[in-house]
Amino acid sequence: MTRPTAAEDEVVELTSELIQIDTSNTGDPETVIGEQEAAEYVAAKLTEVGYDVEVLESGAPRRTNVFARLAGAEPERGALLVHGHLDVVPADPSEWSVHPFSGAVQDGYVWGRGAVDMKDMVAMMIAVARRFKRDGVVPPRDIVFAFVADEEAGGKYGAQWLVKNRPDLFAGCTEAVGEVGGFSLTLGEDQRVYLIESAEKGIAWMRLRAKGRPGHGSFLHDDNAVTRVAEAVARLGNHTFPLVLTDTVRDFLAHLRELTGLEFPEDDLEGALAKLGPLARIVGATVRDTANPTMLQAGYKANVIPSTAEAVVDCRVLPGREEAFLREVDELLGPDVTREWVTNLPPVETPFEGPLVEAMAAALRTEDPTAAAIPYMLSGGTDAKHFVDLGMRCYGFAPLRLPPDLDFASLFHGIDERVPIDALMFGTRVLDRFLRTC
Repeated sequence: MTRPTAAEDEVVELTSELIQIDTSNTGDPETVIGEQEAAEYVAAKLTEVGYDVEVLESGAPRRTNVFARLAGAEPERGALLVHGHLDVVPADPSEWSVHPFSGAVQDGYVWGRGAVDMKDMVAMMIAVARRFKRDGVVPPRDIVFAFVADEEAGGKYGAQWLVKNRPDLFAGCTEAVGEVGGFSLTLGEDQRVYLIESAEKGIAWMRLRAKGRPGHGSFLHDDNAVTRVAEAVARLGNHTFPLVLTDTVRDFLAHLRELTGLEFPEDDLEGALAKLGPLARIVGATVRDTANPTMLQAGYKANVIPSTAEAVVDCRVLPGREEAFLREVDELLGPDVTREWVTNLPPVETPFEGPLVEAMAAALRTEDPTAAAIPYMLSGGTDAKHFVDLGMRCYGFAPLRLPPDLDFASLFHGIDERVPIDALMFGTRVLDRFLRTC
């Protein structure tokens, strides 16, 4: 059996220690914690082996980021950005079987908030970067390692600010790899596919507002703001948007058809997708726009009809559907409910082709000879939405070979988030090989 590399030896410890730094991002800059401490931890690990690092805040105190560049053999080639975010979504310890910020290493997993989103990948990045520096590895092209703040709230105090205010940090970067891709799906005993994220839906969080005539709760009222916004929210939340197959989703389904023999007819696509098990939730959310109501706010007393009522809706929009989606939304809302953006980030779609894609696929096959790398669309969003503004081709590639029975999708922002130790070590080997050949 081959002895683990130095990077494999330390990746579990790095993941556990990163999880123990509570970097919960509430979305409110006044209550965000931990990003500065995590950035200082990362900077110390990289400085220890000889990197020159830049540590900087991005638009607000303690919203801290770390950058390090490793020179490649061909500086005239475009550089590769390898990015990860340091923040996580909050977690309620009472709901977990272990403390979410314990970083517990038990039962073959590393447990805690961020284990898969995305302190596992951050740890792999650190481990491989440290090994390259120690061993004097010169990659084919410059590599920029970026550890950034605020991804979980859209990147206003992270990638978005950095792209707008410090584009020099990304000088020469033509391609990027980040989170939510490179993980395995087992199709059969000897067949695994690894999903590479090459597209993601747009994020359109909107606030709806209705106005009405205030008054006493005991009177008759035909001008009630709460009723008005509730009816609009119900229409929107119950609406089914049209089925649309983007190039990425068509490519994904074509690969699955070739590998499994399954058919995916458009007149029963949801039924066909159900055969994919837990993956059906991920793929099913990428064939339609969605608009899910998430927040309601109105009134201050039980017997007072308020003059305004508000709701927040989490909308996810397919590439090429932005204008049609808004027309549909406005028809559903009607003339008495207004909308405004809370966050509006565009869809992203990158062709699944070229030497970088080939390097990802080859690195996976070296560690798993059955591996088939195929593209997919993410229903959520990543910092890629900002890096594309600098002209980069962006992919999700945080490689993990997962147990066949693990419901990986449910772990993102979920209770008892955890990552298999074997998958961490596998991913470290794959990332190491990929960065040597990219």
